[in-house]
Amino acid sequence: MAKLLVVDDEKNLRLVIQKELMRQGHSVETACDGEEAWEILETRDFDVILCDINMPRLDGMSLLRRLVDQNQNRPEVIMLTGQATVETAIEAMKLGAYDYLTKPYRIAELSALVEQAAEKQSLKVDNQRLRAQLARTRNKMPEIIAQSPQMKEVLRLVQRVAPSEASVLISGESGTGKELVAQAIHRLSRRHDKPFIDLNCAALHDTLLESELFGHEAGAFSGARTRKLGLFEIADGGTLFLDEIMEMPAALQSKLLRALETKSFFRVGGVKKVEVDVRLIAATNRDKDKAVADGTFRSDLLYRINSFEIDIPPLRTRREDIKPLSDHLLEKIAGLNAPTLAQPAIDAINQFDWSGNVRQLRNCLERAVLLCDSETITTRELPPEVVYRLEKPSISVSYNATGSNGINSFQNATSTNLRDVERQQIINALEKTGWHRGKTAELLGISPSTLYRRLREYDLDAR
Repeated sequence: MAKLLVVDDEKNLRLVIQKELMRQGHSVETACDGEEAWEILETRDFDVILCDINMPRLDGMSLLRRLVDQNQNRPEVIMLTGQATVETAIEAMKLGAYDYLTKPYRIAELSALVEQAAEKQSLKVDNQRLRAQLARTRNKMPEIIAQSPQMKEVLRLVQRVAPSEASVLISGESGTGKELVAQAIHRLSRRHDKPFIDLNCAALHDTLLESELFGHEAGAFSGARTRKLGLFEIADGGTLFLDEIMEMPAALQSKLLRALETKSFFRVGGVKKVEVDVRLIAATNRDKDKAVADGTFRSDLLYRINSFEIDIPPLRTRREDIKPLSDHLLEKIAGLNAPTLAQPAIDAINQFDWSGNVRQLRNCLERAVLLCDSETITTRELPPEVVYRLEKPSISVSYNATGSNGINSFQNATSTNLRDVERQQIINALEKTGWHRGKTAELLGISPSTLYRRLREYDLDAR
């Protein structure tokens, strides 16, 4: 089905064309002249315009020139006239008209031309979406290691919810693999051949986040020279994954809720309603009930995105996964000739608590591969905090200690105030890395955006 606009000053003719094309399954609107057509085009998008040339107020050639000047996502135009001349035909084609049809014409001839023009328009839109998708996504099937009962249950839930259209909320600590689970849901869904678009809501400033989600029109704000499609539009027919969704500003939450409820939205600075068919998968590492109670997240939006929840357990509670996950990560890091883990190294990583979960484990193994001079990784190549926890488990270390192991787990903290413990842990990590924020985030096993929020919260954003 194509969206068509018939523009002709002959009322009976345009009604006949509308009736016949609607009978063939198209969505058809009409306008009596170019001015009325332009008013309609400013509020809605169409695939093909069937336009008479000689009309009062604004003729067909003038309307075509306006569309050419707009030069963004314009529909295909088929010119219709009973007074055809070679000059007007050449001018229309030079301006970018799809084709030129003279009256009288057969409906079958017009219908075939409409289908060809609609197909060309569809290909243009698909090409734009695919270019944006290729620039943002990695089209690899995620590999999820699941030896523990907890992760086997996660995969069971993924397989059950994937074929449905339910919105999914994936919860779990940072670094547990929430995006891999989201990709698995998409790959097993009926939308698997459509785009999977991801966005970290904590990674962008509030104003940029709205433009990234919903797009903007040319001139919507300073620097917006052309129209930009938002991720909602790029993900049409597929899946949109919003990571760290509870970091979304309150003002944008209401617009997201509206878009999910109506399956439509307006671009920033736009007046045309954009309709989309998108499945939403969201993720968070925060306590959702606390976020609602604190007023930082809307309860109605939570109910909308939480049709089905999957909670991913932290790595320290599923130690059966650590060894096979380490082998898998080593192969990903170093290829088929990756070094193996010696038994003492296996014991060390099995007993460590991995507060940063899989992300922290990967960082640990990348370091070990770089330091390894043989085919076997020993405890010498592992970070000191991993080995220290294995060799000296009986020593209780405070976060105020000045020893070599400034970073440790909450189980070893002497402070009873968790906020003070976390603040001191961040300070120790900053001191170890010379206040290098990127390295500090890696050492703590958290994302840079999470670290920046903690630095602001604890007034540590300036050294």
